[in-house]
This record gives sequence, structure tokens and C-alpha cells, in this order.
Amino acid sequence: MNLTINGENRSLAPVESLHALVEQLGMKSDRVAIELNREIVPRDQWAQTAIRDGDRLEIVHFVGGGSSAIGRRPPYLMEAPSGIEPE
Repeated sequence: MNLTINGENRSLAPVESLHALVEQLGMKSDRVAIELNREIVPRDQWAQTAIRDGDRLEIVHFVGGGSSAIGRRPPYLMEAPSGIEPE
């Protein structure tokens, strides 16, 4: 099966649904959003959404985390650069 994923042509084993594709790619389904042929597909519809040869997908993988800079001020508490008055 030939798909375009995030702008890259990929040849993959055939899959029946978006859910199966996410599993085949080894992604965690609770951490991705998928656009299929320019339409966002809600997660609860992945199992029923068929994948066809030539489909175009954009897959966004969410990554959690935070700053490792303990003790640094958050950006909204930073002082304005010299000569710029805060609003």
C-alpha cells in the first residue's frame, strides 16, 4: 500500500483502517491526531475509517514535557527588554 505520510511517500503493508495504521506504525493512539486527505478524523472514528492506496495523511504526534530549567521564571514573568514598556 502506497501512502503519503507527512509529505513522505511510504510503502506499507496493507491496512484496513486508520486504527490499524496507527498500530502498524507503533504510535500511541492517545498521543496523535490524524488528517486524512485534508480532513481531520476524530479518534473515535479511526476503526471505521478505511485507508486506500494513494491516501495522503498528516499525523501529528503530541509530546509532553516541561522545562528542565528549575528556578527560572516563566516567560510571562520575564522582564521586558530595555526601552520597552510592559502593557
